[in-house]
Amino acid sequence: MPKKAPRTRKDNEAEIPNLLNAFGSMRVGDVQPFHVRNYMDKRGEVAPVRANREKALLSHIFNKAREWGYTNAANPCQGVRGFREKGRSRYVLDGEFAAVKQAAKPFVMDAMDLAYLTAQRPADLLKMKWADIHSGALHIRQNKTGALLAIEVSGDLAHVLERIQSRPVEKRSEWVLQRDCGHQLSYHGLFVAFEKARKSAGVSFQFRDIRAKAATDLGDLAHAQQLLGHSKRDMTEHYVRSRQGVKVMPLRLR
Repeated sequence: MPKKAPRTRKDNEAEIPNLLNAFGSMRVGDVQPFHVRNYMDKRGEVAPVRANREKALLSHIFNKAREWGYTNAANPCQGVRGFREKGRSRYVLDGEFAAVKQAAKPFVMDAMDLAYLTAQRPADLLKMKWADIHSGALHIRQNKTGALLAIEVSGDLAHVLERIQSRPVEKRSEWVLQRDCGHQLSYHGLFVAFEKARKSAGVSFQFRDIRAKAATDLGDLAHAQQLLGHSKRDMTEHYVRSRQGVKVMPLRLR
């Protein structure tokens, strides 16, 4: 887990106790596919998506156990089907976006604007430092994909960064998104404040939907693919189309 993104590590740390409760008393070589299937069925009654993530972690653990010589047994997760997950198709309307910003604290508004203008994931927004801005670009190494981006600092992005830097705070820090006291804005801190603003505005979208809105609003799949860090064009097409829908022509009256 050390090489995984911070959010993934945090999720894995929360998943491990569930796996230990189910498999902790068993020897590595004794775990069979039917044990995993039983676990999935029980967890799936309550949290099918989490069950999929926990099976993925269990599979990773077994692969490492085989790699490090703890067992020669086959990975018991192989062939055990997970639960079907429905991808998000929520498109954030301009009015909804504006309503949440109006109800939000300044640091939430800043995070929303940066999320929209750069189309980056929350984890990549929160780790942005002022030192990452040089040579006329904002340099980002995406946690999830490892993609290295240099986003030109111009237009609205330049304006938002200037707004953030000129806002009075108790202490200025190295972080682009920070608390007034100078501490780095945390994942939890951002989402608690965002949820409060969202509920106040009376809309239902999630912070992660802003990234999808940005990609959809671009209207340029090649540009969207670069910003999103997708390795394949069809990934971007699916990501955008699920929110945009397929444009079709209406019939004519006879």
